[in-house]
Amino acid sequence: MSQHKLLVVDDEDTLCEALRFNLEIEGYDVDVAHSAEEALKLSLENYSLILLDVMMGEISGFRMAQIMRANPKTADVPIIFLTAKDNDDDMIAGLKLGGDDYITKPYSIRNVLARIETVLRRTRNISTNHDIVKYQGIAIDTNSKRLEIDGNEIRLPKKELEILQLLLTNRNRVFSREEILNIVWHNEAVVVDRTVDVHITRLRKRLGEYGHHIITRSGYGYGFSE
Repeated sequence: MSQHKLLVVDDEDTLCEALRFNLEIEGYDVDVAHSAEEALKLSLENYSLILLDVMMGEISGFRMAQIMRANPKTADVPIIFLTAKDNDDDMIAGLKLGGDDYITKPYSIRNVLARIETVLRRTRNISTNHDIVKYQGIAIDTNSKRLEIDGNEIRLPKKELEILQLLLTNRNRVFSREEILNIVWHNEAVVVDRTVDVHITRLRKRLGEYGHHIITRSGYGYGFSE
């Protein structure tokens, strides 16, 4: 019996239930979300693999994949895109966004099962080399959640550490306040944009001479500049 937990994200109820039924027969533990917005409220890091429809509501499958790949917690969760669009450009775009496979509709359940087994087999034995996120004298151990600056351990509040890890992992990329809220506070109570500003201000001070690397792009958001 498989111990893998899967998430199906698709706005077609019938398709979701058909996939859940067939995957559970194979021994998978399956959850369903009918939109990316609904899925992003879940603890996505707990899933072994996500079957993600491309064409959905306000947040597309591609956009959800971008959010996941930018979040250190979910950056390595395997994604298989499901789509009715059968052309090379869309397939290449999906794979470049970090998709592990791409299945076009309509599809057979045998095909889906084979693809899932292949992706899980390929990813479950890969030991990550990204346990330490570093830049110059800054180092974050993503397993123990420890921050060191120039060899000295610095204790940060949880949210500040998660923001730093997000920015440090995606250096030179600017995240909007909304993106940071979605990634760092995605399954928690509603918070206001100002919360991000306060955490950024505190984080800059705690980083000392490295604080200037956290930049503000007026009208856009925050990033970590090299």
